[in-house]
Amino acid sequence: MSPRTALVFAFALGLTACGSTPDAGSSAAQDVFFQRVAALCGQAFAGRIVADRPPAPDNPLAGKALTMHVRECSRDTIRIPFFVGSDRSRTWVLTRTPTGLRLKHDHRHEDGTEAELSQYGGDTLDMGTEERQEFPADAASKALFAREDRATSVSNVWAMEIEPHERFTYELTRPGREVRIEFDLEHPIPAPPPPWSVAPKQ
Repeated sequence: MSPRTALVFAFALGLTACGSTPDAGSSAAQDVFFQRVAALCGQAFAGRIVADRPPAPDNPLAGKALTMHVRECSRDTIRIPFFVGSDRSRTWVLTRTPTGLRLKHDHRHEDGTEAELSQYGGDTLDMGTEERQEFPADAASKALFAREDRATSVSNVWAMEIEPHERFTYELTRPGREVRIEFDLEHPIPAPPPPWSVAPKQ
């Protein structure tokens, strides 16, 4: 290959690489992470608590069947209802932003109206990895926690991890507290009923 041909070939490769990046504001690792979660769309998985430190006697998840359902996926948003026993009030909302990824928690009453403690979460502060993304509580969430008398939650950091075909992990940490839930991606389960936010009105 002549030097001129090599230069043209290298330039063409550079253009191809630039064109392959879906979102200039997010990292390649975040794009892969988002795509891996989106690849689960339509499937549901059973989970179990693998860390609860220190053990919380009033943990609402303890002893309940835990299910995540990757229910709705678009180019920029993935909605993942998280069921705790018969409670269908929780939905994780993972969104692309101009600077990375955002995680919010959408909580609903049984009639579909939004709960008082809802839409909390945060944005990624760094590129993370293809396997793990972290979401420290944002300013709006801190204000909500303070208003709802949940001051200990202002230092919350949520995280999601995915190992394709193996496990998906949801994590909450703050000083003195850690909760991790692992979902078995090897064995999908039947999709549960829709969450309360989209359930038919009675």
